Amino acid sequence: MEKKYYTNERNVQIVISLLKAHGIKRVIASPGTTNMTFVGSIQQDPWFEIYSSVDERSAAYIACGMAAETGEPVVLSCTGATASRNYMPGLTEAFYRKLPVLAITSHSGTDTIGNLDDQVIDRRSIPNDIAVESVTIPYVRSSRDERFCTIEANKAILALSLNGGGPAHINLFTEYSKDFSVKTLPGVRVIKRYQPYEALPELPKVSKLGVFIGSHKNFTDTEVQALDQFCESNNAVVFCDHTSGYRGKYGVLSHLICSQRNYASELMTVDLLIHVGEVSASYKVKAGRVWRVSPDGALRDAFGSLEAVFMMPECEFFKHYTKNTEKNTAYYEACVKEYKHLISIIDDFPFGNIWIAKNTIEKIPVGAELHMGIFNSYRSWNFFELPEQVYGKCNVGGFGIDGGMSSLVGASLANPEKLFFGVFGDLAFFYDMNVLGNRHVGNNVRIILINNARGGEFRLPGHPCSYFGNDADPYLAAAGHYGNQSRSLVKGYAEALGYEYLSAHDKESYLSVVDRFVTPQVTEAPMVLEVFIDIDDECHALEIMQSLQFDAKKYVKNKIVSTINKVGGRGAVETIKKLTGK
Repeated sequence: MEKKYYTNERNVQIVISLLKAHGIKRVIASPGTTNMTFVGSIQQDPWFEIYSSVDERSAAYIACGMAAETGEPVVLSCTGATASRNYMPGLTEAFYRKLPVLAITSHSGTDTIGNLDDQVIDRRSIPNDIAVESVTIPYVRSSRDERFCTIEANKAILALSLNGGGPAHINLFTEYSKDFSVKTLPGVRVIKRYQPYEALPELPKVSKLGVFIGSHKNFTDTEVQALDQFCESNNAVVFCDHTSGYRGKYGVLSHLICSQRNYASELMTVDLLIHVGEVSASYKVKAGRVWRVSPDGALRDAFGSLEAVFMMPECEFFKHYTKNTEKNTAYYEACVKEYKHLISIIDDFPFGNIWIAKNTIEKIPVGAELHMGIFNSYRSWNFFELPEQVYGKCNVGGFGIDGGMSSLVGASLANPEKLFFGVFGDLAFFYDMNVLGNRHVGNNVRIILINNARGGEFRLPGHPCSYFGNDADPYLAAAGHYGNQSRSLVKGYAEALGYEYLSAHDKESYLSVVDRFVTPQVTEAPMVLEVFIDIDDECHALEIMQSLQFDAKKYVKNKIVSTINKVGGRGAVETIKKLTGK
């Protein structure tokens, strides 16, 4: 008989590789067909210590006893049908005793559920007290699938020791492959989790070390000091935007540099990136390796190269890796120089959100707060630096169109002596306009309405819907609603509610009212400044901002990608040959 090695099912290979990488070797296998690619692979690998148990109920309790005795994780493997149900009593025991038992239940795929296929049961929902983590590892058809399976498998394995430990569950898909010809397991990305009481790894010596801050509460003085000292000690730079909450010495708005379509800055490719904070629309810095720092200890692979999670306060992490060395800020200085160079070559561009941002942001009074609508306003205002002691906010958690002005009003009510500025597109404004009629709104609220009579984001260059051009307007961009740039609708509404109403339709008219809008005193009434914008001007302005720097290689690459998307199929191959001369 032909010698068997590992299965060719890539998702199964990932699980096996990660079990080995995490030092898990004990497996209790129950007989079956659905788990044959997993069991058939590990039984020929001397690394694994395998035991057989026909009764899954008994298998789970055997695992409990073994895990309790050794203090090490034990794996269970069973087939489809009711086999996994029989694990429940033992996994319940493991849950309440916090025993590291990993149940791998094999499955023929979600598409078979509910279609009267034999031996198929639905494991998508499990009882609350049989696993601290439950994941599904589907088939691998692409690099995106591989990344997902890698994260999920690491997540389940790491859960065995999280918060004191406990059982975890992997629902592992299989296609019953009979190909066991793979002699060597392909490499797989191992993710480790470190907690404060554990020995932490050495900080690698790299040429480019960055800290990326997603949306984040405002840093305290102590936190800023810890991060600044970390940067000085390790020649690091902080990549941030207006939602990062960091106003220390070493922040750089990476947004402008990374937005260049035909230029890729070497400074924005980092050897090791320390990732803190939550959701951000600025995930454009490239990182060879990522260390995530968060007290929740969760695996968040925003950059596709996560290798470690530090389950601890950020301040504690930065203090640990700060050494008494000579101050070095060369990398930061290089990044600042590049940002300032791009700012310096910005020429005049059409009237729109970006122009308004450029000509307003420096005027925002010290101590005020800026709230931005998602995407276009968020992008436009993040090209330019905020004044000192001014913080930015945006509803990037759910990243929806709704609630931006309501969040601004909520913040303003908590601090009535502080000025709160907001900038929102017309769809976001009208979606949330009811809050302007709330009787609690204070005189410290000032809102810019960017009115281009549509969801301008869907027409801007680079957005998938821009492929349709003007045809995107009727439904994709929802153009023409809410008065279709009526000059009286918002004016009448705002003034009837007691707001001071201002408006502008070009550069001159805007400059004539902006100083009133940003006056540093709390005025007798809240303000609405409505600005009427042409979408074509908005598109042109963004193209200018994203074309400040040029690199021929990236330009050609972008052309090739664009052509592939438009032509597709065999035509794309021929076009690539013409463009590359090959």
